[in-house]
Amino acid sequence: MSTLVLLEGADDLSLQALTFARRLDTAVDAIAFGEPPPAPGVRTLHVAEVDGYAPQAWARAIAQLRATTIVAPGSDRGNEVLAHAAVMLDGVLAANVIEANGDEVTRQRWGGSLLEQARLHGDVRLMTVAPHAVAVEPAEGEPAVERFTPQLHDADLVVRAGERVDTSTGGLSLAEAPVVVSGGRGVGSAEGFGALEELAGLLGGVVGCSRAVTSAGWRPHTDQVGQTGTKISPDLYIPCGISGATQHMAGCKGAKKLLAINSDPEAPIMASADYAVIGDVGEIVPAITAELRRVRA
Repeated sequence: MSTLVLLEGADDLSLQALTFARRLDTAVDAIAFGEPPPAPGVRTLHVAEVDGYAPQAWARAIAQLRATTIVAPGSDRGNEVLAHAAVMLDGVLAANVIEANGDEVTRQRWGGSLLEQARLHGDVRLMTVAPHAVAVEPAEGEPAVERFTPQLHDADLVVRAGERVDTSTGGLSLAEAPVVVSGGRGVGSAEGFGALEELAGLLGGVVGCSRAVTSAGWRPHTDQVGQTGTKISPDLYIPCGISGATQHMAGCKGAKKLLAINSDPEAPIMASADYAVIGDVGEIVPAITAELRRVRA
């Protein structure tokens, strides 16, 4: 086995990692935990029998498959698991990779504001793929599915997920929504998000926020868009009263179109906006909502 890709599930980041791996090697194998996810174009899908998420146990299972190139999604879990696997395999790990050719890689640094050219020196190369930097490509063929029970150490199960709390409201998730309307400090207060909720509802989307908002306690951390929050790739992103710090832009750079609403025409986010409306968020958002209701009446 030469190239192995970690599939976390039937999510975009896993499919992006799979596309990246297929570009490296025509014969790709995959590993998954739990229910086997879709794995188009994969030769063999190894399903490891590990109960729940335990990062060292997942890494141990990966290490036992003896791949020389290992790829994972650039998610929290992908980065954590491959860091453990790199230690176990005495390999070299590069995070947030967008391109690889032999032992040379290009990866994102500083939230995507800098591209770094690097060379991986080691017999085992491990890479996580930068979120939304690789377009998913379709592939033919279903894999052979092989289940196995990895040989684990007691210490591999010391750290594990004990409970999963569903924070969704029953609708779209922030990562999957086609439209995201986010608010920053410029919204003014927690109550000011009511207008954003109304606009997002009319557009079939969800509401996000900046880190400043979560720090102020106006919205929960699960709503945060950014490098330390959720990375999104909606068809339309509408940041309202958000200045556009590097950390925030790292989370929304996958958006297809960006409509910025801000009272400051010199705000950094304007440099990335496809469209911009200059003015008070408290006046502009209700005006857009009213117009949408009028044309739909």
